[in-house]
Amino acid sequence: MTAEQMADAGEGTPARPLDSIDRDILRMLQTDGRASIRSVAERVHVSRANAYARINRLIDDGVIRGFSARVNHERAGQGASAYITLKIVQNSWRTVREQLQALPGAAHIALVSGDFDVLLLVHTADNRALRELVLTKIQSIPEVLSTRTLLVFEETDLDTRLPQEP
Repeated sequence: MTAEQMADAGEGTPARPLDSIDRDILRMLQTDGRASIRSVAERVHVSRANAYARINRLIDDGVIRGFSARVNHERAGQGASAYITLKIVQNSWRTVREQLQALPGAAHIALVSGDFDVLLLVHTADNRALRELVLTKIQSIPEVLSTRTLLVFEETDLDTRLPQEP
């Protein structure tokens, strides 16, 4: 299954409830997405076939959207990061989202409420590339009414694993 297929999996269908074994599998994969089926099965005390079936179900249901590496953007040659807020034409979210997804360095896109409509996180090689991205690519999208750029001086990834159940 491709990353795109994984991202689209389960859309439009109600999610099945997760049991404690599903949650344990998710926590383990969030810690180590490269964990083998064998190690997952051993840690959650199920057979390899059961672990494999559960992981596939979590993918098919859209609970697991994909597997990725956590990247140090600065060390990877992307020394400038910014959050960009956008005000967009009403009812243009889907069109704008498609165009933002195609931007080089786009890392996260969210439709939000408040003083602006969209929050976009980007990583670029430097401030010159960031300026080019904002002024020539984002602001040239017809549905984008205005932007505001917030430079990121330092960032820290937080633990996004599911909490333990009480």
